[in-house]
Amino acid sequence: MIMNKLKNSLIIVLTLVFALVISCKDLDELNINPNGVDPENADLNLLLPTIITGVGQTVLNVGFGDIAGVMQHTQYDGWSSGHNDYDWDNNSQSWNSYYGILRNNDEYLKKAVKGGYDFHHGVALIMKAYTFGMITDLWGDAPYSNALKAEEGTEEYFKPVFDPQKDIYMGILSDLDTANMLLSKNSSTYSNINSTQDVLYGGDVSKWRKFANSLALRYYMRLSEKEPAIAEQGIRKITSAPNEYPLITEASDDANVSFIGLSPSDSWPSNMVFSKDPTGNYMRVKMCATLVDALQERNDPRLGVWANKIGIPLELVAGTNVDQIVDGKRQVSQDIVTDYEQAWGGLGVDYDTEYVGIPPSSPAAQVYNLNPNLGQAEYNPHCSQLNEMYKAAEGPLLLMRIMSAAEVHFILSEAALYGWAPGTPEEHYAAGIQQSFNAWGVGSSFNNYIGGVAYTGLESIIQQKWIASWTAAAESWFDYRRTGLPTLQTGKTAIRAALPLRFYYHYNDEISKNTKNAEAAIEKLEPTAFKGSDVSNNSAWSKMWLLQGTGKPY
Repeated sequence: MIMNKLKNSLIIVLTLVFALVISCKDLDELNINPNGVDPENADLNLLLPTIITGVGQTVLNVGFGDIAGVMQHTQYDGWSSGHNDYDWDNNSQSWNSYYGILRNNDEYLKKAVKGGYDFHHGVALIMKAYTFGMITDLWGDAPYSNALKAEEGTEEYFKPVFDPQKDIYMGILSDLDTANMLLSKNSSTYSNINSTQDVLYGGDVSKWRKFANSLALRYYMRLSEKEPAIAEQGIRKITSAPNEYPLITEASDDANVSFIGLSPSDSWPSNMVFSKDPTGNYMRVKMCATLVDALQERNDPRLGVWANKIGIPLELVAGTNVDQIVDGKRQVSQDIVTDYEQAWGGLGVDYDTEYVGIPPSSPAAQVYNLNPNLGQAEYNPHCSQLNEMYKAAEGPLLLMRIMSAAEVHFILSEAALYGWAPGTPEEHYAAGIQQSFNAWGVGSSFNNYIGGVAYTGLESIIQQKWIASWTAAAESWFDYRRTGLPTLQTGKTAIRAALPLRFYYHYNDEISKNTKNAEAAIEKLEPTAFKGSDVSNNSAWSKMWLLQGTGKPY
């Protein structure tokens, strides 16, 4: 155990070193830091943990961050407008860090090709596809074909064109097909694999191959509303030849990255080990009522894994001016409740004795449910905090969850519903739930659970996929945009009366430095009725190519 910790510590140190050496701030800058170690002289294996952890932390930061608020998994009760209310603008989200990952990966890819290392080549294509996939999923059109070429020194590479979103998706799928081929040989034929540096799969070629094809399946389904013929053809190709296109079907093969927990940069983001501030991130994040209610309705055992029970239940009692603690419960009379509701814009009271979440986009979330602690990000004894494990720096369930068997089975369930994949929708639906249960350590509860959540078509698939995306909520956001499911309503303080659809192109990092190409991409966005006061089509409520003409989600 100690030796593993030491090895992991070395990996993290090297990861941080290479992140500093190779990353740069924007697309106008060259790839190489002249004052650092020349990456051309470094072993390509030392680049791999930088790339993997970069992708993993990006997925977590989005899916446990503001998109968890959009998809109503969590709510903040302090400094909450971006999370709860989507109060974003054109300086809210930047893709700089994503292109930083891609620059590292491009160096890794070049070294793999130059050395003839097929394993590394395949891995590099998967990481390239994943990162570009996130960029186009979140923003739309983006630099792709001419990106990462600044060292060639011409204007077209310093200020690269924003490629059409369809072209990016097709490039992603092509790279994943190539990766599947590169990773299809007997594992003994590959060279220079360092299992310690592969912090995702420990050098297991077969698992990387499953990851490549599972990611391709994700992106074919992403195209299902906009380009159904392409989606159907691709999904049929993959699912009709399981030996040629193996998939992640067991939670033991999930693409997860662990935290080391030795410093703030390699620890779970809400930990209270390195951030002991009682008003810190752990206290700030609360469960959202939408998810809590959905889990309670289904007697879902994952709720107890993700959330704490409330500290002090509320009990409505007869009388006036009653507000007291009796036998571990806070007893309040109706006049106390009425005064509270009138003072805080109609906030209701939840008398559930076990789990209580904050409703989405609620006024004064910090005082919800008669919280006696009125400051920002304070302990609320009448509302569910995250499970105690989320205070830790690392742990067996504190993972950067990049892709899962549960997601794959839910995709297969939807594909079977359309007649694009073998098997029945019901079979894959149940398997998706089982694998999510397995991933969260409650697999033995599956048989008791499945009878109460019968398959009823697409809505049930997406509902369970949404639940299973806990801490990786971006994927459920992309499903919502594509299907309009699950049906989510905004709250009173939401900046618009509908959920957002994309990130704004960032003014300082993306528009001002590459104005002509950014403006051309913005012009192609289609505004919706919820664009509001945004001065151009560059709105979080504008539709990218993927959504235009689909009628989804609104």
